[in-house]
Amino acid sequence: MQKDRLKKLAEAIDALAAKDTALMQRTLTIAALRRRAAVELHAICSAFVSGLNRQLSKIQLDFDPPEYPPEAFQEVGTNLLQINVRGRILQIEFASTPETVSTENFRVPHILEGSIRCFNQEFLDRAVIEEQFIFYCLEKKRNLWRFFDARTYRSGPFDQEYLISLMEHVL
Repeated sequence: MQKDRLKKLAEAIDALAAKDTALMQRTLTIAALRRRAAVELHAICSAFVSGLNRQLSKIQLDFDPPEYPPEAFQEVGTNLLQINVRGRILQIEFASTPETVSTENFRVPHILEGSIRCFNQEFLDRAVIEEQFIFYCLEKKRNLWRFFDARTYRSGPFDQEYLISLMEHVL
């Protein structure tokens, strides 16, 4: 009886190596996916700014940072992107979720979360800053950035159409 228990214990301990290896691989995979997602978010915003700037003749939108390589992503801490047109600002803040994958703040599993704030001087004078939440979601068919408006429960893809609607609002 004791030999059987000892054998089962040895098998369980040996199984830990495989379990730890799988967990380590999952963690590395999520870290790489987070970096790609951060670059993707920057690319969405950059394409929006570039496309709009090509249409403008008198002023240009500023986008900071202008470049965002994968190593710019901060796994621990906050990441910021900002679109500015003469004091009308879209500020995007995002960070890794506390858990590897979370459903804490949004029902769809996600690995990055944050918010986008819209403001201008008029909004600041009234002490109003519009804010909506953003999440990098792991969906069945594809992974994508999504927004969520907690006031209206509206949700959708974080894309150029969404950025156009926010910029229209802040103008």
